[in-house]
Amino acid sequence: MGVDFGLPHFDGELEELGLLAQTAGLDPVARLTCKRKAPDAALFVGSGKADEIRMLAQLHGAKEVLFDQALSPAQQRNLERQLEMPVNDRTLLILEIFAQRARSHEGKLQVELAKLRYLSTRLVRRWSHLERQRGGIGTRGGPGETQIELDRRMINEAIKRTRERLDKVKRQRSTQRRQRERRDTFNISLVGYTNAGKSTLFNALVKARAYAADQLFATLDTTTRQLYLSEAGQSVSLSDTVGFIRDLPHGLVDAFQATLQEAVDADLLLHVVDASNPGFPEQIAQVQKVLAEIGASDVPQLLVFNKVDAIAPESRAAEVQDSYELDGVAVPRIFVSARSGEGLGRLRAQLAATCLAAREGEGMTPGDAAELESRDG
Repeated sequence: MGVDFGLPHFDGELEELGLLAQTAGLDPVARLTCKRKAPDAALFVGSGKADEIRMLAQLHGAKEVLFDQALSPAQQRNLERQLEMPVNDRTLLILEIFAQRARSHEGKLQVELAKLRYLSTRLVRRWSHLERQRGGIGTRGGPGETQIELDRRMINEAIKRTRERLDKVKRQRSTQRRQRERRDTFNISLVGYTNAGKSTLFNALVKARAYAADQLFATLDTTTRQLYLSEAGQSVSLSDTVGFIRDLPHGLVDAFQATLQEAVDADLLLHVVDASNPGFPEQIAQVQKVLAEIGASDVPQLLVFNKVDAIAPESRAAEVQDSYELDGVAVPRIFVSARSGEGLGRLRAQLAATCLAAREGEGMTPGDAAELESRDG
């Protein structure tokens, strides 16, 4: 279910929500959209549309309803009563996918923290059993403590424990970064919208076997490898990070600070874009938004327009290397196919030129490196 409030990123076909649902192991059976000027305070969509959703769900035998926007706890509770079935929003769906995909100890802790924070906002009178009082001698809650107060206290304690464990992991990762800095390693981080092909490009560049698949959020845990650039005569550190997505829950952005710190501390960001996706400008904007949130907006970028093999020859750009305006600044852009290997040699040459520029003159941007490369060539 999607509601158009007149915002530019509204997905009229609910394609991304459908992909998210499939990634989470669900089977979408019907899609419905409507237009509103503002969300209904009680039901988000209004009582008439809620009745339409219920009839459509019953017609198709749906087991739950997914909303493409974030719902407040009260709206979620009211909708479940109105529709007589579970109702979940985009935020929980992304959290569930992250929970399924996390593999490392750090990744699991990050997802656990985000889910606990999300759950803590859903306790306000959502379940009737939480209204029962517990108390008296021999009970855990203490005299007069309600079940909802007990649950909230337990969740807050779990959040505190998880945050402490995550801080420890964060300190360990910070130590690893300092070791790389002492070795004067040039650090490059891959960033981009989910399913843009970051992990496939990472594997192609460093001959690694990091998990890569044509699905959303295939990679959650940061993987770092050394990439030798013969043109520069040196190795660089290349990190593959978690993909971004529209309306990425703030809890996840906060929880994944330890992982996303790789992007903040990078000397260069390889911003990977799915060139075959007609909505790539909006995806680029969403990535830029998250980079600004984590404090990485000032890190130099090189745009890598991936999946050119999926574009018809007549629709391809005339030049394989040019520039693209990003937040009012011309940023170097290279067209590649991580799957077929097309353009990877040129990408390596650009990375080498950037490293040489950083070595010869501190503060040079990728654009300066491209100019240096053209003069030398």
